[in-house]
Amino acid sequence: MAHGSRDPRSAATIQRLAERVRAVAPGVDVRVGFLGLSEPPLTSVLDDVAAEGHAEAVVVPLLLGNAFHSRVDLPALIAEAEQRSPGLRVAVSDVLGPDPLLLDAVRARLAEAGAAPDPGFGVVLAGVGSADAAANDVVAKVAARLHGRGDYAAVTHAFTTCGPDVRSAITQLRARGAERIAIAPWFLAPGLLLDRIEQRAHDVAPNTVLAAPLGAADAVASVVLTRYATAAQAARTTAHAA
Repeated sequence: MAHGSRDPRSAATIQRLAERVRAVAPGVDVRVGFLGLSEPPLTSVLDDVAAEGHAEAVVVPLLLGNAFHSRVDLPALIAEAEQRSPGLRVAVSDVLGPDPLLLDAVRARLAEAGAAPDPGFGVVLAGVGSADAAANDVVAKVAARLHGRGDYAAVTHAFTTCGPDVRSAITQLRARGAERIAIAPWFLAPGLLLDRIEQRAHDVAPNTVLAAPLGAADAVASVVLTRYATAAQAARTTAHAA
């Protein structure tokens, strides 16, 4: 389950990630559903699963933080689906972030963009931002872990919808000795918010390197399957205990 976006590039990226998961685990029935803005809606996908006679499903939220969508929106949709289809039991896995494998994917995306480990680079780990301070703290901690690797002059974080913003992050990196700037998106897919981050970065530092979002990276597919397997096992254990 992904958030969804008005930008078609986002849904296309999520579909490519699903294809990658299918390739790694060909025995798993992998379907894509969205909270909104993109097709198909998660509710329709769960209705289809029930209509085909399946008794169980696992929803893996393709979210990088545990904020409003995972804690409020998703449980409400699951409850509605189970009410419509009493024979269907839906388990929900943990969100993807901040799994350590995703940090490896961030580093790989930076290298692909031409910002391989280099003490001249400063890196901004850029996320959407949330009204939930704990969700924002996750991004800050991921940035701190990336900085702790010692690959770059400095690493900090920024958000699109709240502070700190990209401009202030770049100013901070320059004060810490960065000669060049790279943006590492803490995003799964491209979209309008990531475009906004790129524009703001280029306004301040025209030669900013923008890495690709995490997308269909092998590491992301691995985390998806780990979350699926853990949730499926927990559901089986609960069912046997009952």
